[in-house]
Amino acid sequence: MSTMKAARLHQIGGRFQLDEVPRPQPGAHDVLVRVAASGIIPNLKNVTTHFPEWYPFLPLPALPAIFGLDSAGTVEAVGSAVTAFKPGDRVYVNPGVGCGECRHCKQGETPRCEAYTFLGYFGFGSGSQAIFQRYPHAGYGQFMVAPANNLVRLPQSLSFAQATRFGYLGTAYSAIRKAALRPSQSILILGASGTLGVGATLLALAFGAAKVVVAARDMAALARLKALAPERVECVRIGARAIHEQVLEIVPGGVDAMLDTLGAKAPAELSVDAMRAVGRGGRIVQIGGVAGPIPIDPHPFMCAQLQYIGSLWFTTAEGDEMAGMVASGILDLSPLEERAYPLEQLNQALDDIQSQASGFCNFHILHA
Repeated sequence: MSTMKAARLHQIGGRFQLDEVPRPQPGAHDVLVRVAASGIIPNLKNVTTHFPEWYPFLPLPALPAIFGLDSAGTVEAVGSAVTAFKPGDRVYVNPGVGCGECRHCKQGETPRCEAYTFLGYFGFGSGSQAIFQRYPHAGYGQFMVAPANNLVRLPQSLSFAQATRFGYLGTAYSAIRKAALRPSQSILILGASGTLGVGATLLALAFGAAKVVVAARDMAALARLKALAPERVECVRIGARAIHEQVLEIVPGGVDAMLDTLGAKAPAELSVDAMRAVGRGGRIVQIGGVAGPIPIDPHPFMCAQLQYIGSLWFTTAEGDEMAGMVASGILDLSPLEERAYPLEQLNQALDDIQSQASGFCNFHILHA
């Protein structure tokens, strides 16, 4: 088989078109993956419609392009220098690729690379186009090539569909690690009803947090979050009254950590309000990209020894750790609801996710 089907974007703001394209071949250090499932995220339509205008510093691949973030499947073939994987292995492809040569890549901190690029999505710098050219295939094609060191081995207990949530889960996982959350401590998740927030709640419980304070507007979503662990999850409704006042009634000394998962459309005032609920020595980790700027008064931060940290995506090693948590039963992904579409219905899926998205719902493309 020398060709494959792929959904490609031919123009900014356009619809995806199903094309027959050449099947890729892996380089020496690469792996060819037969894609079983690939994630669909609510922001993809913004990326393919508005990013050139909104964020010209975040480059897109040259069109026509195959998109598709968070892909999982089986290894079809390996490059001549690959020894850790073999055909038939079940894997998730971490789409975050760096240059491989800078000090950050050498240290295993690829998200810090100036050329860091999401295969099938967008890049973060001038070096991204070279990476797009080297790896032009992604999850909305039947096959894709990726560096072998970007593969996470999947246990049998983790389905391909569940693995398509690893991007959101990994973002929250890396943030919780940076927050240094320890068992028995407390954490506030701001914007907990979204896809990123629901994953963060599941992970905070898996990390052993004694109190997981979830803040959102949606009362039905808050009730579902509460039901995950009624003894440990506490709910705060955004808009009822000041967020920090509600949190401090639950955790009088303030929470040990806070994850800000609010998206770009949310007002920064919500983040500033919630930060006042973080206790002395606490860490605030930004992973949602709330509309800034965030005003910070240095003196209270200094005296209370607070930290404000930005966190982007996750490393492949962190992906391995998450897969191990699922395999051991520590991390339970069963609350996530599957919403599968065939590749031919990608445009419909992108329309549906705009109005039907839920933090508990896992939209994905399921390849035949």
